[in-house]
Amino acid sequence: MSETTEKWSNLEETAEYLGVTKDTIRNWIKKTDIPAHKIGRLWKFKFSEVDEWVKSGKSAL
Repeated sequence: MSETTEKWSNLEETAEYLGVTKDTIRNWIKKTDIPAHKIGRLWKFKFSEVDEWVKSGKSAL
């Protein structure tokens, strides 16, 4: 999926995609450099960016 047409995912969808809880995603936002974008009060993610972050090894706490 190209960057320009990839849809934004919310916190819940991202947690399900990665097989973790929403609390884990929130902790990663606070403690790591997970690629998250705050839009208003909501956190949004692109799965392609999250995949790259996981592959880089930065997701290991």
